[in-house]
Amino acid sequence: MDSSRHTAIRGDDITQSIAEALQYVSYYHPPDYIRYLAQAYEREKSVPAKNAIGQILVNSRMAAFGRRPICQDTGLVVVFAKVGMSVLIDACASFEDLINDGVRRAYLDPDNPLRPSVVTDPLAGRINTRDNTPAIVHVELVPGHDITFTVSAKGGGSENKARFTTLNPAASVADWVVDTVATLGSGWCPPGMISVGIGGSAEKAMLLAKEAMNDPIDIADLIQRGASSPEEALRLELYERINALGIGAQGLGGLTTVVDVKVATFPTHAASKPVALIPQCAANRHVSFTLDGSGGATFYPPDLSQWPDIGPEALRPVGVRRVNLDTLTKDEAGQWQCGETLLLSGRLLTGRDAAHKRMVDLIDAGKPLPADFRDRVIYYVGPVRAVGSEVVGPAGPTTSNRIDGFTEKVLAATGLLGMIGKAERGPAAIESIVRHRAPYMVAVGGAAYLISKAIKSARVIAFEDLGMEAIHEFEVQDMPVILAVDASGASVHAEGPAEWRKRMAADSIAQSIGV
Repeated sequence: MDSSRHTAIRGDDITQSIAEALQYVSYYHPPDYIRYLAQAYEREKSVPAKNAIGQILVNSRMAAFGRRPICQDTGLVVVFAKVGMSVLIDACASFEDLINDGVRRAYLDPDNPLRPSVVTDPLAGRINTRDNTPAIVHVELVPGHDITFTVSAKGGGSENKARFTTLNPAASVADWVVDTVATLGSGWCPPGMISVGIGGSAEKAMLLAKEAMNDPIDIADLIQRGASSPEEALRLELYERINALGIGAQGLGGLTTVVDVKVATFPTHAASKPVALIPQCAANRHVSFTLDGSGGATFYPPDLSQWPDIGPEALRPVGVRRVNLDTLTKDEAGQWQCGETLLLSGRLLTGRDAAHKRMVDLIDAGKPLPADFRDRVIYYVGPVRAVGSEVVGPAGPTTSNRIDGFTEKVLAATGLLGMIGKAERGPAAIESIVRHRAPYMVAVGGAAYLISKAIKSARVIAFEDLGMEAIHEFEVQDMPVILAVDASGASVHAEGPAEWRKRMAADSIAQSIGV
């Protein structure tokens, strides 16, 4: 074999480039997403949704300058590699091992440690690997002398909302997608993107959707020039219809639910129409690079002048209510109204899925809990490890409906006054909220670094072995939240989208008749 016709790429260049790519996407949003989100912020008329988008934009700017994670869920690593068939990889390790070594370096970086979220044995032990390995790796052999990588970090909240179906060949893809998005809730952290894969087989359709969501955001250009293919026509239809659902930022009701929709297709069996839908959250972390044998990849910071400079006063709407958590009473919390903005100061406790499971096990066994929860508020969060002078790393909310199954027992046994998380609660949890008059608040998913700056002290008080899922006590100052479910059971995630769906429909009718 004539080695002069081949390109040698060092294994360590692959590993180091993967590590640097993951660090890069942890704190830099793609500029195209920021441009579209800034436009959405300017035109948004829903006060809660505009505030949420503003927080995401402020958080993005802070994370970029501070070089700390945009979101506390730093993602499951997914790598698409297009390997030129004239490439020789100079390494003893396997291709996947080279990539996993890069993941390990990135997530254990002492200057910007990323939260490890991968667990082994999904059926039973679910023990955290502590370094976020292994990655999900997809390899395609292509003509050429280089390797092109697309590296993404996919958050659990949006990944959990992935859906698949096999439609009859004559069935409408658009109808299924819109109907499905309407049922997803807001745990996927809109405004983001919806990516749709159509054709192939079940696994191919999912793969099409996952890869397409890394394509550049270009819906405005498509709207301006018009569709030139069935796929583009479907993108335009879905973009209009999904936004018309009125879901809005964080599910609070508003004009922008998606900033783009992607569609990818592949030939399929004549009897089949496989369709996959995967949402992309507001973190939207991905980057591409090419290795050609000349060394590792170089990642240049984006032009941060493209990030809007939104002042703190814009994030505090008129009528904001200040709350002292240390003197809060059930009567006071019961007076809060669905949809209002609160600024929390004082001490609160934290706890996610694993901590709630342990608490319920102790309650069922008649054993004491490791902390006194009476007259306290609990925050569903698993923060990133602190570095330097930080008291805590990025600390955004986790999806709350995963806690719903524990809510009744915990509220009944502890005397909690309220809960903070992300996205909507299910019917049973809302019944418990009303029964115990313990309101539910939401912090903005995608604003983890911004939220962490409101946390003035943090200490672990129970279940230390759970790592980021341990119970902490935070002392916060002016932590912004929105009251999502009040003591009467009114829900902003039900009322907000319904209101904006009606408004947008009325505006559309008015425009069609020239009013």
